[in-house]
Amino acid sequence: MTDYAKTVEDAVETALGKLDLDDKARLLAGQDMWSLPAFPGIGLGSLVMSDGPVGVRGVRWTADDPSVALPSPTALAASWDPGLARRAGRLLAQEARRKGVHVLLAPTVNLHRSPLGGRHFEAYSEDPYLTGEIGTGYVLGVQDGGVGTTVKHFVANDAETDRFTVDNIVAPRPLRELYLAPFEAIVKNAHPWGIMAAYNQVNGSTMTEHRYLQNEVLRGEWGFDGYIVSDWMATRSTAAAVNGGLDVAMPGPRTVYGEALAAAVRSGEVAEAVVDGAVRNVLRLAARVGILDGTPPAVTELPAHTDGPALAREIARRSFVLVRNENGTLPLAPGADATIALIGAAAREARVLGGGSAQVFPAHVVSPLEGLTAALPAGATLTYATGADPTDELAAAGAGFTLRAVVRDAAGEILGSGPLPSGQIQWFGSDLPDGVTYEALHSVEVTGTFTPRESGPHTFGTKGLGGFKLAVDGRVLFDGVASATKDDPFEAFFGEPVPRGQVDLTAGRSVEVSLFHIATKPADAPIQSIGFSLAHRAPERDADEMIEEAVAAAAAAGTAIVVVATTDRVESEGFDRTSLALPGRQDELVARVAAVNPRTVVIVNSGSPVELPWREDVAAVLLGWFPGQEAGAALADVLLGAAEPGGRLPTTWPVALADVPVTQVVPDDGVLRYDEGVLIGYRAWERAGTVPAYPFGHGLGYTTWSYKTIELTGRTAKVRLRNTGSRPGREVVQLYVSPEAPETAGTPGTPEAPERPARWLAAFGSAEAGPGETVDVTLELPERAFQIWDETAGDWSTVPGVYHLAASHSLTDPRISISLRVGG
Repeated sequence: MTDYAKTVEDAVETALGKLDLDDKARLLAGQDMWSLPAFPGIGLGSLVMSDGPVGVRGVRWTADDPSVALPSPTALAASWDPGLARRAGRLLAQEARRKGVHVLLAPTVNLHRSPLGGRHFEAYSEDPYLTGEIGTGYVLGVQDGGVGTTVKHFVANDAETDRFTVDNIVAPRPLRELYLAPFEAIVKNAHPWGIMAAYNQVNGSTMTEHRYLQNEVLRGEWGFDGYIVSDWMATRSTAAAVNGGLDVAMPGPRTVYGEALAAAVRSGEVAEAVVDGAVRNVLRLAARVGILDGTPPAVTELPAHTDGPALAREIARRSFVLVRNENGTLPLAPGADATIALIGAAAREARVLGGGSAQVFPAHVVSPLEGLTAALPAGATLTYATGADPTDELAAAGAGFTLRAVVRDAAGEILGSGPLPSGQIQWFGSDLPDGVTYEALHSVEVTGTFTPRESGPHTFGTKGLGGFKLAVDGRVLFDGVASATKDDPFEAFFGEPVPRGQVDLTAGRSVEVSLFHIATKPADAPIQSIGFSLAHRAPERDADEMIEEAVAAAAAAGTAIVVVATTDRVESEGFDRTSLALPGRQDELVARVAAVNPRTVVIVNSGSPVELPWREDVAAVLLGWFPGQEAGAALADVLLGAAEPGGRLPTTWPVALADVPVTQVVPDDGVLRYDEGVLIGYRAWERAGTVPAYPFGHGLGYTTWSYKTIELTGRTAKVRLRNTGSRPGREVVQLYVSPEAPETAGTPGTPEAPERPARWLAAFGSAEAGPGETVDVTLELPERAFQIWDETAGDWSTVPGVYHLAASHSLTDPRISISLRVGG
């Protein structure tokens, strides 16, 4: 034990000894949505948690408290750069400290078991090794800044359908080799201060009560010494949860811990020693983040200040994956007489992050239109056309609205008010305006003016549950009650907006708007929250007319750039996808544009794979993920050649959903069976023999590389490569392992070789070089690359034999190889 660790343990024991049973039980229960209670008498401050992973929301989920918004986790993983992930983590720690947050509820290291997973964008990859490496970098970075992490969602929370109740049946081998593997790697290599227990069950036991996985595996085998916190409202019971290893039940004040936990101890259902163990874990976390007297924080010298927008821009361009680039279309080299047609609704209103609890509110967003306009040389002509809108859904009132919230009690007296940056209200506890309490709040009125940019029929609506009265320009559009449609405690926040009526308005003429909401506050509500929105949609133009306008613009331009995108109804927390098709008529738009302009470049603005039926008919395809607040600036950097697209695919992109080997995400009678075993992602694609649109690891740059030699010293591989192009660039060297002749195969008296994938990622590394330069990349091969989980022995087993090691540009593009004998 280090001196610091001993100091922490001494302080923990001192503090624990001063708490009685009721205090200890209360410490393990959320006092509100985001925090644990303070105990000044023992020198313990209130521990504050906040959602991530692309930004730090803080305790206020509102747009008037902005946060830096980084690109999506799929984008970060596409960089294949744990060092960049660590820098991202340090920035998020900086943001957390600015907002008074001690623990970030991130990263998500569940796997891309199926591209239909609705929260796919919030996880890193289909590969457990890549996920573990990126997650390790992220956790190290956040904790470099003295802020805790909670690696989530432990475990097998790989889809959203019935996520609160589904029982995922996973055999021991895939559970260990795939789904637990990233958590194990991060615990070993980054020593996270927290883990979040998932909603779902695994093999019959709810994860918040999973004694085997939480106590025996996580704490016992791996030596995890942090705290385990429930996903919000995931805890079902008192005794089963704490005996199963769950330390903290969130949120509060309604919780199965607190008074219920103290009562369970007094009745004999729970030993007080179990509660003491949980309290020690919380106090240890408090010591590490610097809110427990008697010990300094784990980090006393903070990293240098990070420029948030600059790093967001760098991550975005490093994440963009160029999957097609015919005849060197990119980078563009526009002169003063260049003509570019920029097309797509997402080119003007960029979608920069996914829906759900990962959402934050950046101070600004640079759209592709803004980014290109700023970056193009003087004299170049840039035109814009919507072409096709991916959604016909209303959005929270934004541009043109000037709004404020007025809060009243049951007698109609005003309790407080404040300005609103948008029509969306998401209040949890401390989010309420000054002077307002949840108990006294009866109604909220969103009121103000709207000055439309366009004349015509504007649609207005509501989002949320409860009583509403909506009026625009003196006309009442709706006066009634919106009721729940499904059993989801977050429906008010993640549900669909409902159109309530249209009003003909004139561009530039301001009108009064009001949405009066009577709050729903059930006595048994698990959280104290107020959530609803004033929604709006501008006049809809004729869809055929918009496409024709875009096609005409493309035909008149030297280059056409089309930005296609998904929407919140396609990729979000709370539901899974049923299709991989782009919404609306975007596919038709791309096909029509490509037919009139051979230099058509398509930017795909999605957090996870979508079908691209026109991909062979366009000049270039750039996958942009959800690129964060600096989206347009980073895109301009890459399109115009100021930077190289640095990304490689962290997950396989299919031609069509019908080709995808693992698609089952909907439980059957409450049970979802992971019958595919260890074969998910590229492992399953290779077994099926189906060719995807773009394989795992694929990505083009603006230069070319020649792999010269590979040398092996023990388990260290050194790959020498040369930049054979005319531009500087970065190459990601991917080392794949495949068994040539396992020792057990065909040997009399020995069992058959275990089923394994055709090959798997064992190591990766990157290098940068200028034109003509040669560089070495050194890769360490972990022992785990040659092991399987032996279900009979209940332990890891090295499989002896001769292995083929291929240094590759992507899974399907091996460049140079060598053999290695393991065991025997």
